[in-house]
Amino acid sequence: MSTEPTLKRSIGLGGLILFGLSYMTPMIVYGTFGILSTTTNAAVPSAYVVALGAMIFTALSYGQMAKRYPVSGSAYTYAVKSFGPALGFFVGWTVLLDYLFLPMVIWLIGAAYLSDAFPAIPSWLWLIGFIGISTAINIVGLKVANRVNLLVMAVQIFVIILFSVLLLLYIGETVEPGTRSVAGPFAGIDFSYSAIVAGAAIAAYSFLGFDAVSTLAEESKDAQKNIPRAILAVTLIGGIIFVSSSFIAQLAFPTNNFVNPDAAASEMALAAGGILFKGVFLATLIFAQLASGIAAQASGSRLMYVMARDGVLPKTLLGRLHQVYCTPHVAILITGAVGLLALGMDVTTSTSFINFGAMTAFFVVNLSVIAHYGRGAGARSGSAIMQQIVFPAIGGATNVFLLVNLQVEAITLGLVWLAFGAVHLAILTRFFSRPIPTMSSGNP
Repeated sequence: MSTEPTLKRSIGLGGLILFGLSYMTPMIVYGTFGILSTTTNAAVPSAYVVALGAMIFTALSYGQMAKRYPVSGSAYTYAVKSFGPALGFFVGWTVLLDYLFLPMVIWLIGAAYLSDAFPAIPSWLWLIGFIGISTAINIVGLKVANRVNLLVMAVQIFVIILFSVLLLLYIGETVEPGTRSVAGPFAGIDFSYSAIVAGAAIAAYSFLGFDAVSTLAEESKDAQKNIPRAILAVTLIGGIIFVSSSFIAQLAFPTNNFVNPDAAASEMALAAGGILFKGVFLATLIFAQLASGIAAQASGSRLMYVMARDGVLPKTLLGRLHQVYCTPHVAILITGAVGLLALGMDVTTSTSFINFGAMTAFFVVNLSVIAHYGRGAGARSGSAIMQQIVFPAIGGATNVFLLVNLQVEAITLGLVWLAFGAVHLAILTRFFSRPIPTMSSGNP
Protein backbone atom coordinates (compact mmCIF):
# COMPACT_ATOMS: atom_id res chain seq x y z
CA MET A 1 0.00 0.00 0.00
CA SER A 2 1.43 3.39 -1.07
CA THR A 3 2.26 5.93 1.63
CA GLU A 4 2.86 8.72 -0.89
CA PRO A 5 0.94 11.86 0.23
CA THR A 6 -1.88 13.12 -1.98
CA LEU A 7 -3.97 16.28 -2.20
CA LYS A 8 -6.96 16.09 0.17
CA ARG A 9 -10.56 16.82 -0.88
CA SER A 10 -11.59 19.15 1.92
CA ILE A 11 -13.04 22.30 0.30
CA GLY A 12 -16.77 22.84 -0.35
CA LEU A 13 -18.53 25.35 -2.60
CA GLY A 14 -18.39 28.12 0.00
CA GLY A 15 -14.70 27.56 0.54
CA LEU A 16 -14.05 27.70 -3.21
CA ILE A 17 -15.93 31.00 -3.58
CA LEU A 18 -14.09 32.38 -0.56
CA PHE A 19 -10.77 31.26 -2.04
CA GLY A 20 -11.53 32.90 -5.39
CA LEU A 21 -12.67 36.17 -3.82
CA SER A 22 -9.65 36.20 -1.52
CA TYR A 23 -7.41 35.68 -4.54
CA MET A 24 -9.28 38.44 -6.36
CA THR A 25 -9.21 40.78 -3.33
CA PRO A 26 -12.29 43.04 -3.69
CA MET A 27 -10.37 45.94 -2.15
CA ILE A 28 -7.93 45.87 -5.06
CA VAL A 29 -10.43 48.19 -6.74
CA TYR A 30 -8.98 50.87 -4.46
CA GLY A 31 -5.42 49.58 -4.56
CA THR A 32 -5.15 50.15 -8.32
CA PHE A 33 -7.64 53.02 -8.62
CA GLY A 34 -5.03 55.75 -9.09
CA ILE A 35 -3.22 53.81 -11.80
CA LEU A 36 -6.46 53.07 -13.66
CA SER A 37 -7.73 56.63 -13.30
CA THR A 38 -4.54 57.92 -14.88
CA THR A 39 -4.69 55.36 -17.70
CA THR A 40 -8.39 55.87 -18.53
CA ASN A 41 -8.53 59.66 -18.14
CA ALA A 42 -10.70 59.25 -15.03
CA ALA A 43 -13.11 56.67 -16.46
CA VAL A 44 -12.30 53.70 -14.22
CA PRO A 45 -15.86 52.22 -14.10
CA SER A 46 -15.89 51.92 -17.90
CA ALA A 47 -12.66 49.95 -17.82
CA TYR A 48 -14.17 47.55 -15.29
CA VAL A 49 -17.34 47.13 -17.37
CA VAL A 50 -15.28 46.16 -20.43
CA ALA A 51 -13.11 43.80 -18.39
CA LEU A 52 -16.17 42.21 -16.74
CA GLY A 53 -17.75 41.57 -20.13
CA ALA A 54 -14.64 39.75 -21.28
CA MET A 55 -14.25 37.80 -18.06
CA ILE A 56 -17.84 36.49 -17.87
CA PHE A 57 -17.57 34.66 -21.18
CA THR A 58 -14.18 33.25 -20.23
CA ALA A 59 -15.49 32.19 -16.80
CA LEU A 60 -18.26 30.22 -18.53
CA SER A 61 -15.64 28.47 -20.65
CA TYR A 62 -13.59 27.59 -17.57
CA GLY A 63 -16.75 26.13 -16.08
CA GLN A 64 -17.35 24.00 -19.18
CA MET A 65 -13.82 22.59 -19.10
CA ALA A 66 -13.80 22.09 -15.32
CA LYS A 67 -16.83 19.81 -15.66
CA ARG A 68 -14.94 17.62 -18.10
CA TYR A 69 -11.54 17.67 -16.38
CA PRO A 70 -11.74 18.24 -12.60
CA VAL A 71 -7.94 18.36 -12.27
CA SER A 72 -5.75 20.98 -10.60
CA GLY A 73 -3.84 21.92 -13.76
CA SER A 74 -6.43 24.50 -14.90
CA ALA A 75 -5.73 25.93 -18.39
CA TYR A 76 -2.69 23.68 -18.74
CA THR A 77 -4.83 20.57 -18.30
CA TYR A 78 -7.53 21.81 -20.67
CA ALA A 79 -5.01 22.63 -23.41
CA VAL A 80 -3.29 19.22 -23.13
CA LYS A 81 -6.62 17.41 -23.33
CA SER A 82 -7.86 19.57 -26.22
CA PHE A 83 -4.77 20.14 -28.36
CA GLY A 84 -2.07 17.78 -27.14
CA PRO A 85 1.03 18.04 -24.95
CA ALA A 86 2.95 20.55 -27.12
CA LEU A 87 0.42 23.37 -26.96
CA GLY A 88 -0.47 22.25 -23.44
CA PHE A 89 3.10 22.80 -22.33
CA PHE A 90 3.24 26.31 -23.79
CA VAL A 91 -0.10 27.23 -22.23
CA GLY A 92 1.09 25.94 -18.86
CA TRP A 93 4.37 27.79 -19.28
CA THR A 94 2.53 30.99 -20.18
CA VAL A 95 0.10 30.62 -17.26
CA LEU A 96 3.15 30.55 -14.99
CA LEU A 97 3.49 34.26 -15.85
CA ASP A 98 0.16 34.72 -14.12
CA TYR A 99 0.31 32.22 -11.27
CA LEU A 100 4.02 32.47 -10.52
CA PHE A 101 4.37 36.25 -10.72
CA LEU A 102 0.94 37.37 -9.47
CA PRO A 103 1.87 36.96 -5.78
CA MET A 104 4.79 39.28 -6.49
CA VAL A 105 2.43 42.04 -7.67
CA ILE A 106 0.09 41.52 -4.71
CA TRP A 107 2.95 41.84 -2.26
CA LEU A 108 4.31 44.83 -4.22
CA ILE A 109 1.00 46.72 -3.89
CA GLY A 110 0.83 45.96 -0.17
CA ALA A 111 4.42 47.11 0.34
CA ALA A 112 3.73 50.32 -1.65
CA TYR A 113 0.89 51.31 0.70
CA LEU A 114 2.87 50.47 3.81
CA SER A 115 5.85 52.45 2.51
CA ASP A 116 3.57 55.41 1.84
CA ALA A 117 2.29 55.23 5.42
CA PHE A 118 5.67 54.52 7.03
CA PRO A 119 8.32 56.07 4.75
CA ALA A 120 11.07 55.59 7.32
CA ILE A 121 10.86 51.80 6.97
CA PRO A 122 12.38 50.41 3.74
CA SER A 123 9.87 48.80 1.36
CA TRP A 124 11.96 45.65 1.00
CA LEU A 125 11.34 44.89 4.67
CA TRP A 126 7.56 44.98 4.16
CA LEU A 127 7.93 42.79 1.07
CA ILE A 128 9.91 40.13 2.90
CA GLY A 129 7.32 40.17 5.68
CA PHE A 130 4.50 39.50 3.20
CA ILE A 131 6.43 36.69 1.55
CA GLY A 132 7.41 35.01 4.81
CA ILE A 133 3.92 34.99 6.35
CA SER A 134 2.18 33.85 3.12
CA THR A 135 4.69 31.06 2.55
CA ALA A 136 4.40 29.72 6.08
CA ILE A 137 0.58 29.63 5.98
CA ASN A 138 0.53 27.94 2.57
CA ILE A 139 2.91 25.20 3.62
CA VAL A 140 0.72 24.39 6.63
CA GLY A 141 -2.30 24.01 4.31
CA LEU A 142 -5.49 25.47 2.85
CA LYS A 143 -7.63 24.84 5.94
CA VAL A 144 -5.57 27.36 7.85
CA ALA A 145 -5.60 29.71 4.85
CA ASN A 146 -9.39 29.50 4.59
CA ARG A 147 -9.79 30.54 8.24
CA VAL A 148 -7.60 33.58 7.56
CA ASN A 149 -9.50 34.31 4.33
CA LEU A 150 -12.93 34.19 6.00
CA LEU A 151 -11.96 36.78 8.62
CA VAL A 152 -10.21 39.06 6.13
CA MET A 153 -13.06 38.84 3.60
CA ALA A 154 -15.66 39.85 6.19
CA VAL A 155 -13.58 42.88 7.18
CA GLN A 156 -12.98 43.78 3.52
CA ILE A 157 -16.68 43.85 2.68
CA PHE A 158 -17.41 45.96 5.76
CA VAL A 159 -14.70 48.50 4.88
CA ILE A 160 -15.78 48.66 1.21
CA ILE A 161 -19.34 49.49 2.29
CA LEU A 162 -18.10 52.01 4.87
CA PHE A 163 -15.75 53.66 2.37
CA SER A 164 -18.55 53.93 -0.20
CA VAL A 165 -20.82 55.60 2.36
CA LEU A 166 -18.08 58.03 3.38
CA LEU A 167 -17.39 58.87 -0.26
CA LEU A 168 -21.08 59.58 -0.87
CA LEU A 169 -21.14 61.86 2.19
CA TYR A 170 -17.97 63.53 0.90
CA ILE A 171 -19.71 64.17 -2.44
CA GLY A 172 -22.71 65.66 -0.63
CA GLU A 173 -20.47 68.02 1.37
CA THR A 174 -18.10 69.14 -1.39
CA VAL A 175 -20.07 69.09 -4.64
CA GLU A 176 -22.67 71.65 -5.71
CA PRO A 177 -26.02 69.91 -6.44
CA GLY A 178 -26.52 69.26 -10.14
CA THR A 179 -22.90 70.00 -11.11
CA ARG A 180 -21.76 66.40 -11.42
CA SER A 181 -23.42 63.90 -13.76
CA VAL A 182 -23.80 60.22 -12.92
CA ALA A 183 -22.49 59.52 -16.43
CA GLY A 184 -19.28 61.40 -15.62
CA PRO A 185 -17.38 58.45 -14.10
CA PHE A 186 -18.00 56.43 -17.25
CA ALA A 187 -17.02 59.21 -19.67
CA GLY A 188 -14.02 60.60 -17.77
CA ILE A 189 -12.46 64.02 -18.18
CA ASP A 190 -11.42 63.45 -21.80
CA PHE A 191 -13.23 60.41 -23.19
CA SER A 192 -10.96 58.12 -25.15
CA TYR A 193 -12.02 54.68 -26.29
CA SER A 194 -8.40 53.55 -26.61
CA ALA A 195 -7.65 54.77 -23.06
CA ILE A 196 -10.59 52.80 -21.66
CA VAL A 197 -9.50 49.66 -23.51
CA ALA A 198 -5.96 50.13 -22.20
CA GLY A 199 -7.43 50.52 -18.73
CA ALA A 200 -9.53 47.38 -19.20
CA ALA A 201 -6.38 45.44 -20.04
CA ILE A 202 -5.02 46.47 -16.63
CA ALA A 203 -8.39 46.14 -14.85
CA ALA A 204 -8.53 42.52 -16.00
CA TYR A 205 -5.84 41.91 -13.37
CA SER A 206 -8.47 42.52 -10.68
CA PHE A 207 -10.51 39.56 -11.96
CA LEU A 208 -7.69 37.06 -11.73
CA GLY A 209 -9.11 34.69 -9.15
CA PHE A 210 -12.04 33.06 -10.90
CA ASP A 211 -9.63 30.92 -12.93
CA ALA A 212 -7.54 30.13 -9.86
CA VAL A 213 -10.51 28.25 -8.39
CA SER A 214 -9.93 25.54 -11.01
CA THR A 215 -6.47 24.83 -9.57
CA LEU A 216 -8.18 23.42 -6.45
CA ALA A 217 -10.13 20.77 -8.38
CA GLU A 218 -8.30 17.90 -6.68
CA GLU A 219 -8.92 19.42 -3.25
CA SER A 220 -12.60 20.19 -3.85
CA LYS A 221 -15.64 18.19 -2.83
CA ASP A 222 -17.80 17.31 -5.87
CA ALA A 223 -15.45 19.24 -8.16
CA GLN A 224 -17.45 18.73 -11.35
CA LYS A 225 -20.38 20.69 -9.90
CA ASN A 226 -18.77 23.02 -7.42
CA ILE A 227 -15.82 24.30 -9.49
CA PRO A 228 -17.99 25.72 -12.36
CA ARG A 229 -20.46 27.24 -9.89
CA ALA A 230 -17.68 28.86 -7.88
CA ILE A 231 -15.95 30.23 -10.98
CA LEU A 232 -19.08 32.03 -12.20
CA ALA A 233 -20.04 33.25 -8.71
CA VAL A 234 -16.59 34.72 -8.06
CA THR A 235 -16.59 36.54 -11.43
CA LEU A 236 -20.04 38.07 -10.95
CA ILE A 237 -19.56 39.05 -7.31
CA GLY A 238 -16.17 40.58 -8.06
CA GLY A 239 -17.49 42.45 -11.10
CA ILE A 240 -20.39 43.97 -9.18
CA ILE A 241 -18.05 45.16 -6.42
CA PHE A 242 -15.48 46.59 -8.85
CA VAL A 243 -17.94 48.51 -11.03
CA SER A 244 -20.04 49.94 -8.17
CA SER A 245 -17.09 50.84 -5.94
CA SER A 246 -15.06 52.45 -8.72
CA PHE A 247 -18.15 54.39 -9.84
CA ILE A 248 -18.59 55.97 -6.41
CA ALA A 249 -14.86 56.65 -6.06
CA GLN A 250 -14.63 58.25 -9.50
CA LEU A 251 -17.73 60.34 -8.81
CA ALA A 252 -16.05 61.65 -5.66
CA PHE A 253 -12.67 62.20 -7.38
CA PRO A 254 -13.43 63.02 -11.03
CA THR A 255 -9.82 63.92 -11.89
CA ASN A 256 -6.64 61.88 -11.80
CA ASN A 257 -4.48 64.42 -9.99
CA PHE A 258 -3.09 62.19 -7.26
CA VAL A 259 0.22 62.84 -5.53
CA ASN A 260 1.10 59.13 -5.79
CA PRO A 261 -1.14 57.13 -8.18
CA ASP A 262 0.21 53.84 -6.77
CA ALA A 263 -1.24 54.78 -3.37
CA ALA A 264 -4.10 57.08 -4.41
CA ALA A 265 -6.61 55.32 -2.18
CA SER A 266 -4.78 56.61 0.90
CA GLU A 267 -5.42 60.19 -0.26
CA MET A 268 -9.07 59.36 -0.94
CA ALA A 269 -9.54 57.67 2.44
CA LEU A 270 -8.00 60.65 4.25
CA ALA A 271 -10.21 63.15 2.41
CA ALA A 272 -13.42 61.18 2.90
CA GLY A 273 -12.96 59.76 6.39
CA GLY A 274 -10.12 61.55 8.12
CA ILE A 275 -6.97 60.20 9.68
CA LEU A 276 -8.76 57.49 11.71
CA PHE A 277 -10.49 55.96 8.71
CA LYS A 278 -7.30 56.20 6.68
CA GLY A 279 -5.65 54.01 9.30
CA VAL A 280 -8.52 51.51 9.27
CA PHE A 281 -8.53 51.46 5.47
CA LEU A 282 -4.79 50.93 5.24
CA ALA A 283 -4.83 48.11 7.78
CA THR A 284 -7.67 46.36 5.96
CA LEU A 285 -6.01 46.75 2.56
CA ILE A 286 -2.79 45.28 3.91
CA PHE A 287 -4.56 42.25 5.39
CA ALA A 288 -6.53 41.87 2.14
CA GLN A 289 -3.29 41.84 0.16
CA LEU A 290 -1.93 39.24 2.56
CA ALA A 291 -4.97 36.98 2.02
CA SER A 292 -4.77 37.51 -1.73
CA GLY A 293 -1.07 36.68 -1.73
CA ILE A 294 -1.76 33.47 0.17
CA ALA A 295 -4.38 32.40 -2.40
CA ALA A 296 -2.23 33.38 -5.39
CA GLN A 297 0.78 31.54 -4.03
CA ALA A 298 -1.37 28.45 -3.41
CA SER A 299 -2.61 28.45 -7.02
CA GLY A 300 0.84 28.94 -8.51
CA SER A 301 2.27 26.09 -6.47
CA ARG A 302 -0.56 23.73 -7.55
CA LEU A 303 0.06 24.50 -11.21
CA MET A 304 3.78 23.82 -10.85
CA TYR A 305 3.03 20.62 -8.94
CA VAL A 306 0.72 19.28 -11.67
CA MET A 307 3.14 20.18 -14.47
CA ALA A 308 5.98 18.53 -12.54
CA ARG A 309 3.84 15.45 -11.83
CA ASP A 310 3.37 15.15 -15.58
CA GLY A 311 7.10 15.49 -16.21
CA VAL A 312 7.27 18.85 -18.01
CA LEU A 313 8.86 20.51 -14.97
CA PRO A 314 11.46 18.84 -12.69
CA LYS A 315 9.48 16.06 -11.02
CA THR A 316 11.87 15.24 -8.20
CA LEU A 317 11.93 18.89 -7.15
CA LEU A 318 8.40 20.18 -7.77
CA GLY A 319 6.31 17.01 -8.05
CA ARG A 320 6.44 16.12 -4.35
CA LEU A 321 4.12 16.91 -1.44
CA HIS A 322 5.04 17.58 2.16
CA GLN A 323 4.85 14.36 4.16
CA VAL A 324 2.92 15.97 7.02
CA TYR A 325 0.90 18.80 5.45
CA CYS A 326 0.33 17.27 1.98
CA THR A 327 1.13 20.57 0.27
CA PRO A 328 3.56 21.22 -2.63
CA HIS A 329 6.04 22.86 -0.30
CA VAL A 330 8.97 23.21 -2.71
CA ALA A 331 6.78 24.94 -5.31
CA ILE A 332 5.45 27.22 -2.56
CA LEU A 333 8.99 28.16 -1.54
CA ILE A 334 9.97 28.89 -5.16
CA THR A 335 6.92 31.13 -5.61
CA GLY A 336 7.95 33.02 -2.50
CA ALA A 337 11.49 33.44 -3.83
CA VAL A 338 10.17 34.81 -7.14
CA GLY A 339 8.34 37.46 -5.15
CA LEU A 340 11.68 39.10 -4.41
CA LEU A 341 11.73 40.30 -8.03
CA ALA A 342 9.20 42.91 -6.90
CA LEU A 343 12.14 44.90 -5.53
CA GLY A 344 13.00 45.98 -9.07
CA MET A 345 9.55 46.43 -10.66
CA ASP A 346 6.63 48.86 -10.54
CA VAL A 347 2.93 47.98 -10.25
CA THR A 348 1.80 49.03 -13.75
CA THR A 349 4.45 47.12 -15.71
CA SER A 350 4.31 43.99 -13.56
CA THR A 351 0.49 43.90 -13.75
CA SER A 352 0.56 44.09 -17.55
CA PHE A 353 3.28 41.44 -17.60
CA ILE A 354 1.03 39.07 -15.67
CA ASN A 355 -1.98 39.83 -17.85
CA PHE A 356 -0.04 38.62 -20.90
CA GLY A 357 0.01 35.14 -19.40
CA ALA A 358 -3.58 35.33 -18.20
CA MET A 359 -5.08 36.57 -21.49
CA THR A 360 -3.16 34.00 -23.51
CA ALA A 361 -4.40 31.20 -21.27
CA PHE A 362 -7.96 32.53 -21.31
CA PHE A 363 -7.94 32.55 -25.11
CA VAL A 364 -6.85 28.91 -25.28
CA VAL A 365 -9.46 27.83 -22.71
CA ASN A 366 -12.19 29.43 -24.82
CA LEU A 367 -10.76 27.70 -27.88
CA SER A 368 -10.72 24.39 -26.00
CA VAL A 369 -14.47 24.53 -25.45
CA ILE A 370 -15.06 25.07 -29.17
CA ALA A 371 -12.66 22.23 -30.04
CA HIS A 372 -14.51 19.80 -27.77
CA TYR A 373 -17.82 20.74 -29.33
CA GLY A 374 -16.37 20.26 -32.81
CA ARG A 375 -15.34 16.73 -31.89
CA GLY A 376 -18.86 15.89 -30.82
CA ALA A 377 -18.03 15.97 -27.10
CA GLY A 378 -21.07 18.10 -26.26
CA ALA A 379 -24.78 18.25 -26.91
CA ARG A 380 -26.11 19.67 -30.19
CA SER A 381 -29.03 21.75 -28.92
CA GLY A 382 -29.41 25.48 -29.46
CA SER A 383 -28.40 26.08 -25.86
CA ALA A 384 -25.26 23.98 -26.33
CA ILE A 385 -24.30 25.95 -29.45
CA MET A 386 -24.53 29.18 -27.46
CA GLN A 387 -22.54 27.81 -24.51
CA GLN A 388 -19.92 25.88 -26.49
CA ILE A 389 -19.53 27.96 -29.66
CA VAL A 390 -20.91 31.50 -29.41
CA PHE A 391 -19.92 32.39 -25.83
CA PRO A 392 -16.38 30.95 -26.11
CA ALA A 393 -15.90 32.75 -29.43
CA ILE A 394 -16.87 36.07 -27.85
CA GLY A 395 -14.66 35.36 -24.85
CA GLY A 396 -11.69 34.42 -27.03
CA ALA A 397 -12.07 37.51 -29.22
CA THR A 398 -12.19 39.84 -26.22
CA ASN A 399 -9.14 38.13 -24.70
CA VAL A 400 -7.13 38.77 -27.87
CA PHE A 401 -8.40 42.35 -27.95
CA LEU A 402 -7.22 42.99 -24.40
CA LEU A 403 -3.97 41.14 -25.03
CA VAL A 404 -2.90 43.36 -27.93
CA ASN A 405 -3.71 46.45 -25.87
CA LEU A 406 -1.22 45.61 -23.14
CA GLN A 407 1.95 47.65 -22.77
CA VAL A 408 4.57 46.93 -25.44
CA GLU A 409 7.04 46.06 -22.67
CA ALA A 410 4.64 43.44 -21.29
CA ILE A 411 4.11 41.82 -24.69
CA THR A 412 7.87 41.80 -25.32
CA LEU A 413 8.61 40.22 -21.94
CA GLY A 414 5.85 37.68 -22.53
CA LEU A 415 7.31 36.66 -25.86
CA VAL A 416 10.77 36.37 -24.29
CA TRP A 417 9.24 34.13 -21.61
CA LEU A 418 7.76 31.92 -24.34
CA ALA A 419 11.18 31.72 -26.00
CA PHE A 420 12.68 30.46 -22.72
CA GLY A 421 9.87 27.89 -22.61
CA ALA A 422 10.78 26.69 -26.09
CA VAL A 423 14.40 26.26 -25.01
CA HIS A 424 13.32 24.31 -21.92
CA LEU A 425 11.08 22.06 -24.02
CA ALA A 426 13.89 21.43 -26.51
CA ILE A 427 16.21 20.36 -23.70
CA LEU A 428 13.48 18.23 -22.11
CA THR A 429 12.86 16.34 -25.36
CA ARG A 430 16.52 16.31 -26.44
CA PHE A 431 15.76 18.67 -29.29
CA PHE A 432 12.41 17.04 -29.98
CA SER A 433 13.85 13.57 -30.56
CA ARG A 434 11.70 12.30 -27.68
CA PRO A 435 7.95 12.72 -27.12
CA ILE A 436 6.77 15.49 -24.83
CA PRO A 437 5.80 14.11 -21.41
CA THR A 438 2.05 14.00 -21.10
CA MET A 439 -0.46 13.55 -18.32
CA SER A 440 0.24 10.59 -16.11
CA SER A 441 -0.90 10.36 -12.52
CA GLY A 442 -3.93 11.96 -10.99
CA ASN A 443 -5.55 13.01 -14.25
CA PRO A 444 -8.87 11.63 -15.33
